[in-house]
Amino acid sequence: MQAKHHGPDSQGSPGFTIHLGAGNGEGGGSATPRGFRQRRRNRHGRGLRGEIMLPNVPGHRTRSERFDDLVLDSAERLHDMWDKQLDGVSFAVDEIPPNLEQLVAQGSPAPLGAYTPATGTEPPTITVFRRVVEQSAGSPEELPDLVHDVVVEYTAEMLRVAPETLDPVYRRRYQ
Repeated sequence: MQAKHHGPDSQGSPGFTIHLGAGNGEGGGSATPRGFRQRRRNRHGRGLRGEIMLPNVPGHRTRSERFDDLVLDSAERLHDMWDKQLDGVSFAVDEIPPNLEQLVAQGSPAPLGAYTPATGTEPPTITVFRRVVEQSAGSPEELPDLVHDVVVEYTAEMLRVAPETLDPVYRRRYQ
């Protein structure tokens, strides 16, 4: 799933791109499970049931979708503050780092994100690894701050500035 964001002026501004749920996920199967509405009957033969949670209830969104929103919010905040320097930057969310098995075998800690410089055809990309960040957060209340700090750190690495100059509230919430 891809979401493109263009700044508030959106007349010709290239904006930045966010790739959500990009994939090196853990299952290799290509078969997709049938959705609830595609089944004709449940296992007890009573017919279709209603949805467990309605779309307007906050619990309707999955954990992955809420995480994608946190990355989107952080990227938009940085784009609002550093408008032109972040034009063309692609932000991505992956489940786990691609070389996680090798890192674990070597005893190295798993990275929270990654920065990939621009190539001839690809824009610079900042990737946040959802499962690693979720496990690193001490509690659900700390997750938004940790996600924002990861986005700030890798964006600062890309721009070659200190994270504190990129976002004035970087890591102040922990002190």
